[in-house]
Amino acid sequence: MPTVTQDVGNDACCDEEKRGADLKVAAADSTDVQPQDDAEIDPQIRRLELLKQQYGSTWDSPDDPNDPYNWPSTRKVLTGIIFSMSQLITLMTASIISAALNDISSDLHIGMSSAQMIFSTYFLGIAFGPFVVAAISEMHGRKWIWVAGNTWYILWNAISPVGKSVNVMILSRLMAGFGACAGVTLTGPTMADMYGKRERGKAASIAALLPSLGPALGPIVGGVVTQLIAWPWIFHIMSIVTSVVTLVGIFYIKESYTPALLRRKARGKPVTPREALTKSFWTEFSKRLGLGIWRPVRLLLTRPIIQLIAFVMALSFAIYTLLLGTYATMFMDRYGQTPSISALHYIAIAVAMTFAAQVGGRVMDLVYRRLSDRRNKGQGKPEFRVPYLVSGIVLLPIGLVMYGWAAERRVAWPVVDIGAVIFSLGTVIVPQTLLAYQLDEFVEHGASASAATRVLAYILGFAFPTFAPKLYSTFGYGWGNSMMALIWVVFCFPLPVVLWLWGEKIRRWGRRDEEHRVEGV
Repeated sequence: MPTVTQDVGNDACCDEEKRGADLKVAAADSTDVQPQDDAEIDPQIRRLELLKQQYGSTWDSPDDPNDPYNWPSTRKVLTGIIFSMSQLITLMTASIISAALNDISSDLHIGMSSAQMIFSTYFLGIAFGPFVVAAISEMHGRKWIWVAGNTWYILWNAISPVGKSVNVMILSRLMAGFGACAGVTLTGPTMADMYGKRERGKAASIAALLPSLGPALGPIVGGVVTQLIAWPWIFHIMSIVTSVVTLVGIFYIKESYTPALLRRKARGKPVTPREALTKSFWTEFSKRLGLGIWRPVRLLLTRPIIQLIAFVMALSFAIYTLLLGTYATMFMDRYGQTPSISALHYIAIAVAMTFAAQVGGRVMDLVYRRLSDRRNKGQGKPEFRVPYLVSGIVLLPIGLVMYGWAAERRVAWPVVDIGAVIFSLGTVIVPQTLLAYQLDEFVEHGASASAATRVLAYILGFAFPTFAPKLYSTFGYGWGNSMMALIWVVFCFPLPVVLWLWGEKIRRWGRRDEEHRVEGV
């Protein structure tokens, strides 16, 4: 993996046990504890002292322009847009072949179940890739692992149509997912590097600006390219676009991860090539990488709050991918539309997701700030995001049932799109809120927490589309969607109540000191 400087070496070694004592000091200033009196110590100065204790260096002042919190708004927004574009490509790659599945199955002489396997294998790569991406990003920072992931994606995505082989396509889609996961894994943590908790909804809105268009642009571009050129060009076009975005990112994006920046500042110089070739260097690197890869697994196994968030996000994403993979073919089967026309219906999903991402993020910030000021003397808590979560939990099954029965009865197609719009609002609000909740709890290890909560989502995202044809052929769109809506109601409707009443207690279960830091660390 390419890096500007390496954060591994004897001077930069940050053994977790050794750091534990320092981190207990930081935990005392966590978001669950009431802020100290201004007369005692200024919070900004205390933050600088804690950074010095934890990383051996700190910012020159609370207004230090090198601190990502103090970057100009223009740089923050443009950085967010570049990462947002990376996520757009990830989502487009997932959905872009949905409108071409019939052509792919015909050219490769395979059934629709095998074609759906090609479609969904991509999600397996996105599921397990974040374990490595998160580990390296928390060792060396965000930028260069993002560049490396994009480069990996470009190569494997371009290989996908070579030879028009089923095995090659399945393998290359899997490997492309490993690279594409960098954008998905790092966007949220990168925005958290630059924005505080009271602006987290705004940060989420910037990050979601372009990805919300992915479900629409993917099938539309895929349908047009398939009809006008040929489906293999779908993959070539995506690799070309990713190359452009990556080049822009190389020259514009600055490292935003505070621990990596301060460790470099404390060391004073980068690791030399001679030092990088020593056995001790690679022994220490392997040790830290192993700890980093294990961290998301440990979080998933030992933190009930992660397990709760992971399950709900997984179910939401799985239902979403099932709809995404069958939406165009449903209009072709039930309404006799052409691939290019059926793909246009994804616009309804994109409009809904864009609206929820942009307006909803600001609504979430407004609710969070008001509850913080009125109920906790201006001190925020992750649970103050729960009221906004309720709307997403309720909207998702309503839209799912409406879409399913409208398609089943062949009601006028706008009714189907309206149902999909309502469903899409819910599928944005739920993960948007849960991601903000999670980032409030996990500051330095936000990327690891993201990897832990997303792995189950992408595994189910792989599995659900593979049985979608069988589900709808057996039960129809009406009863098929009603069954999924019922599962959602039973398992997810209690979530807001659980988080509001017992969320703070659940977050403490299994927590280690280094997993909960002061804001901005």
